[in-house]
Amino acid sequence: MTSIFGHDLVMPYSASKGGVVQLTKSLATAWAKDNIRVNSILPGWIETDLTEPLRTEESFRERYELISARIPHGRWGTPDDMAGTAVFLAASASDYVTGVSIPVDGGYVAF
Repeated sequence: MTSIFGHDLVMPYSASKGGVVQLTKSLATAWAKDNIRVNSILPGWIETDLTEPLRTEESFRERYELISARIPHGRWGTPDDMAGTAVFLAASASDYVTGVSIPVDGGYVAF
């Protein structure tokens, strides 16, 4: 999500994620003539080993509650939640889709 929103605690990480979005667009325009599509998935707050401390440690309780309250879907995502978007982007149903970065975030960016 830091490719869309800045974050004061992880500025270099945010900049790198913004770079991925721009790289997606640039590669899509460069490779479209060769019928190569380039898209990216932007995971929202996902239950992973990396986010476990944020979800479980008392010192992060307030931050966890703020994040959770902003997710309209009402829960953090799981790695499996990425599957449908990945299958769509890999399928012929998305043959005319290129250069996009799709948030899979339970509506976090819509809030």
